[in-house]
Amino acid sequence: MLADNTGALKGLKVVELGQLIAGPFCGQLLGDMGADVVKIEPPGAGDPMRQWGNGEHKVWWEVIGRNKRSVTANLRERDGQELARKLLADADIMIENFKPGTMEKWGLDPARLHALNPGLIIVRISGYGQTGPYAARAGFGGVAESMGGWRAIVGDPDQPPSRMGVSIGDTLTATYACMGALAALRARETTGQGQVIDAALYESVLQVMESLVAEYDVMGIVRQRSGSILPGIAPSNVYRCADGEYMIGANGDAIFARLTEAMGQPELASDPRYATHIARGENQTELDQLIERWTLTLTIDQLEALMVEYSIPAGRIFRAPDMLADPQYQAREAIVSLPNPDHGTVRMQACFPKLSETPSTIRRIAPRFPGEHNAEVYGERLGLDAAALADLAARGLI
Repeated sequence: MLADNTGALKGLKVVELGQLIAGPFCGQLLGDMGADVVKIEPPGAGDPMRQWGNGEHKVWWEVIGRNKRSVTANLRERDGQELARKLLADADIMIENFKPGTMEKWGLDPARLHALNPGLIIVRISGYGQTGPYAARAGFGGVAESMGGWRAIVGDPDQPPSRMGVSIGDTLTATYACMGALAALRARETTGQGQVIDAALYESVLQVMESLVAEYDVMGIVRQRSGSILPGIAPSNVYRCADGEYMIGANGDAIFARLTEAMGQPELASDPRYATHIARGENQTELDQLIERWTLTLTIDQLEALMVEYSIPAGRIFRAPDMLADPQYQAREAIVSLPNPDHGTVRMQACFPKLSETPSTIRRIAPRFPGEHNAEVYGERLGLDAAALADLAARGLI
């Protein structure tokens, strides 16, 4: 169900010019936290995300378009660009994820926008950033995952690099872009000035690569694909059971000792092959095989009961049906059900993280069509009446 606005960013004005995933996901995050997000879509088909997703019904838009109002403006035309500038004149944050140079071509570059609105925080998301020899190249999330180091280490070593089942390069960058915007808001409280957040997809992926670069720099180690394990971190893997698969993470010394007790083989905890973190890493394959011989004798329910009893970090491999049925998901309302004119209701992930005093909420379902809120937003923000809007529509500007 829809909720009231109790978010920390209530009253903040955001204008989202982005399309597809990275820019719109940043807008979704800010909207969930209470910001008033006005999304500018091209007249006609609107954001291509409206057509993305699996299956007959394209419901990805229902998630990424929530908490937004949609207006249309043809940014390829001078008068359409002027509409955007007027919306940005009193905005707090602008989000765009076009190819570098596009905003400059449209007269929406940072210098011009800051002359109009010095406090505007400009979030720019692109494949390679706004500078450097690759800046003008087209860049999508998968390419950034490759350049940032992700793809090279994901998958089995005897197979080509794999991808994660979601657009992690895009959503990582959107999250970092959101974090940058929030930091810039804090800085603006002191300086009164806005600034530019330059978020590159490949750099956002690089940020989560842990010690990958440092390991090479210090020891010459080039990390390789390792399937379902992290080399040297054991036991931490997915193990087969009599009726499925189960994840166990017991690589700490004390936790491993508890696992051996659960297995009925406490002597393994003092076995020189497994007694220390380093030893377990050196004998990782052998240890995983030993554990799996045991888990294969148990059902998932039986194994989970033991993991809970012995306080071992472990869990089922969840898919969507499991999430909807799980009591932890239900107790924390991690999945919400929103009204939807096409489907009755649509269930989706809630807003995270949870804030105790200013909780994030979902207040609007995704706009049903591009420009759904033209009259509302252009009337409220720019004072345009029905005749003016009809004229803009007749000229193909909205």
